Amino acid sequence: MEPLADRRCVPCDAGTPKLEDAVVAELLAELKGWKLDAEGRLTKTFRFDGFLPGVDRVRKIGDLAEQEGHHPDLFLSWGSLQVNLITHAIGGLSENDFVLAAKIDRTIGRT
Repeated sequence: MEPLADRRCVPCDAGTPKLEDAVVAELLAELKGWKLDAEGRLTKTFRFDGFLPGVDRVRKIGDLAEQEGHHPDLFLSWGSLQVNLITHAIGGLSENDFVLAAKIDRTIGRT
């Protein structure tokens, strides 16, 4: 099967089914450092020294999100950037969340 980072996000609508737990677990195993939070979002916190490195990462993720048509929630503070992914249109996780997570890792690193 094609690596997650090489796939493309595809449009979802309210009729798109959420991923089943077994599929979520399988896809999560392909990602390093990502986890599910209490709200069922895919999340990862990137750490770095200072504030501007985070601004740079936000810009890179923003460009990537626009290319893929799938947009994460980003929370920037001094020394860290938290990325949360969920497919809002379906109120749960889709393959797009895992694809974008893998692309984010490839683009800004796995820190």
